[in-house]
Amino acid sequence: MIVALVGLGAAIGAVLRYVVDQLVQSTNELVFPLGTLTINVTGSFALGVLTGLALHHGLHSNVVAVLGAGLLGGYTTFSTWGWESVALVGDRALLEGFTNVASSLALGALAAGAGLGLMSL
Repeated sequence: MIVALVGLGAAIGAVLRYVVDQLVQSTNELVFPLGTLTINVTGSFALGVLTGLALHHGLHSNVVAVLGAGLLGGYTTFSTWGWESVALVGDRALLEGFTNVASSLALGALAAGAGLGLMSL
C-alpha cells in the first residue's frame, strides 16, 4: 500500500511541477530557467520542513515516505536542472548557466536549512 501511495504522491508532484513551471516561466521572458529554480528551492524548503517534522515532532515514517519520496520527489527535478544548466552553457549563455548551478545549490541548501530550522522551534 505504501508503494502505491508514494507513486500517487509522485504523480501529483510531477503535475504540480509542470503547473508551477508554466506559471513562473509565463511571467518572464528570461533565458534563465526561473521555473525550475523556483520549484527546486520551494521543494527543498518543503523537504526541510518535512524532515524537521519527522525529527522533532514525530511525523510517522510512512507519511515522510509518501510526501518526501513521493510528492516532493515528483515535484523537484535534478535532471531538468542539470539539463537546463548544460543547455545554457551549450548555447553560450555561460553566465546564466553558471548562475543556475550556483544559485540552485546555494538557495536550495539555504531553503532546506530554513525549513528544518523552522520545525526545530
